[in-house]
Amino acid sequence: MKETAQQLLAKLHPLERKVLPYLAKFETLHELAAVSGMQEVEVMRALQWLQNKEIITLSETIQEIIGLDKNGKQYAEAGLPEKRFLKAVETATVPLSTDTIKKNSGLDQNEMTVCIGMLKKRNAILLSKQGNELLVEATEEGKKLFKKTTAEEKFIASLQYARNKNELTAEETQIAKQLAERKNIIKTDVIKIKRGALTSLGQQLLTYDLSEHFEEQLTAEMLQTGTWKNKKFRQYDVTINVPPIAGGKRHIVAQATSYIKKIWIEMGFEEMSGPMLQTSYWDLDALFVPQDHPARQMQDTFFIKDETGKGIALGKLPADFQKIKEIHETGAKTGSCGWQVEWKEKEAQKVLLRTHTTVLSALKLAELGKDSKTIKKKLPLKFFNVGRVFRNEALDWKHLFEFYQVDGIVIGEDATLQHLKGYLRQFFGKMGYPKVRMRPAYFPYTEPSMEVEVWHPQKQQWVELGGAGIFRPEVVVPLLGVDVPVLAWGLGLERIILEYYKLTDVRDLYKNDMKQLQQMKMWLK
Repeated sequence: MKETAQQLLAKLHPLERKVLPYLAKFETLHELAAVSGMQEVEVMRALQWLQNKEIITLSETIQEIIGLDKNGKQYAEAGLPEKRFLKAVETATVPLSTDTIKKNSGLDQNEMTVCIGMLKKRNAILLSKQGNELLVEATEEGKKLFKKTTAEEKFIASLQYARNKNELTAEETQIAKQLAERKNIIKTDVIKIKRGALTSLGQQLLTYDLSEHFEEQLTAEMLQTGTWKNKKFRQYDVTINVPPIAGGKRHIVAQATSYIKKIWIEMGFEEMSGPMLQTSYWDLDALFVPQDHPARQMQDTFFIKDETGKGIALGKLPADFQKIKEIHETGAKTGSCGWQVEWKEKEAQKVLLRTHTTVLSALKLAELGKDSKTIKKKLPLKFFNVGRVFRNEALDWKHLFEFYQVDGIVIGEDATLQHLKGYLRQFFGKMGYPKVRMRPAYFPYTEPSMEVEVWHPQKQQWVELGGAGIFRPEVVVPLLGVDVPVLAWGLGLERIILEYYKLTDVRDLYKNDMKQLQQMKMWLK
């Protein structure tokens, strides 16, 4: 039920009571602040409260204003440079040098140059030379100009307070155009003008005594003395509109990461972890990536500088690195021919930001391989990781140079490609993608290899979200010590979760737009 003016009177805040009478004659925020002696932020708060109570209506218009810039404010006090120039020469009986005029007028060299050109054009000065020295004297026209107030001076004086550009006369507009060509005299800004207009309810309120005092709070002293009985208290307005409050919550990517980890743990997987800084040995060589592979170039990988800042930092290789060297050069006893090129230790020592979390799978295999004689008794083993990786890529709607990868391996004597497909279908089904397909692909460290694609319901097309396969013997044998099937996959987390948040650009996940983060739904599956 709509409240009457009498009912609203007891709910008005002191700021509302103070500003309300002035709304009968003034309407802009600036005017109301000036006449009431209140700060603009206080006036704005009062106007918003009054609008919520339907006592006023607020409107906003865009206005281009013109005002004085840095030099303009200085000239308003000290005078325009041309007037100060004329003052220095107006009473002189002989022509003065420019150095003397500069000293007497306090003008800088730029102002001197502008004044000479402007006053010569107005026939206010005469110029002559004595040797290499330029001499200046005032003409009769110049003396008259010095004594009268120019249109430019009048216009600058009128800009003590900024003015609406649309309200300038034709003459003022032309003067403003001329002054705008000079350095920092005037400036224009586009501002928002807020206006408050009384409603019929507001007009009724003005007929009441707004100076009547209402207590803001009930104090202990009032209760002790009983004085509260004779006082009027401002009523709380529990129906007033208030801004929505956004509760604290984890970042949207962190929410999704927690859910993804939960999926793999529920499927019996154990989480792997490891440092982001790795040597090329573990990130690439241990995974049978050839040392001349394009991924190892500076344009694709973030290498770490050494202490001099001129070269690439070098890390330590494990004691048994010869196994990887042999695999690359000859294939060792895996039935492979290797890459048939010399393997260089220095190349493997280069320190980089990991390019994929598959490096953790290599480290896990090496850790398990320390007990290769009993490893088969422990099988099957399942591990996963969700971690950040780094690629030197150009940013676009589907690429970032820092992103999350979902990695996993399953080690088992009976593990097959069919099992791999089952794990991935179950994972993507829980992520909201019931339709999954795998297509043949090539990766240096898996054979067979597959690209994993899901059916995107909005785009109505298949979208590639990662790669998978079975680790090659060249990876498993030197690290684990035995040749058993190891299922492996690496998936891009950001692309997987875009659909849930209804985003089309992976960059939007990390732009830290507070409004977006507050309004984004919680991750609930």
